[in-house]
Amino acid sequence: MTDYILEEKDSFTVLGIGTELKSHYTDFAGINKEKEDFWNAVKQNGSLDTLKEIATNDYIFAVNEAVNNKMMHYAGVMTEETIPEATRVIQFPKGEYLVVKGEGKTSDELSNKLTGIAFGKALPEAKDFAYVGGPNTTVEMGQRNGLVFGEMWIPVVRK
Repeated sequence: MTDYILEEKDSFTVLGIGTELKSHYTDFAGINKEKEDFWNAVKQNGSLDTLKEIATNDYIFAVNEAVNNKMMHYAGVMTEETIPEATRVIQFPKGEYLVVKGEGKTSDELSNKLTGIAFGKALPEAKDFAYVGGPNTTVEMGQRNGLVFGEMWIPVVRK
């Protein structure tokens, strides 16, 4: 069974509230701790709820993007609206995406699992497509059977 599929997606926009990740890009424990602290903060201070109120669907986006040579991480939603708390409008291009599906006990576990499969297995083993940068996202889509389920979307190009 494959852990991933390639899927054509229309362009879409995510409105995000973000933070700069300061850990070295190979320090996975440090990055994961920074992301966890950030998500706890946006849940506690109400900014995630504010984003959800203007969302066009129930999906919660955890977006990673390099901006001005900084590694940025955003909590976001799909919307055409904006709010003062938002720090970035993130444009995802129309095209092919590597889509990894999964589930976890928590949002953090889901994100870590999908990221591990995408960057640790699918992309290194890929023969006919490649990730060449741009924003990528974990999409929390809901809950079932006591687990959080979702997907990771990474824009790719054919080799």
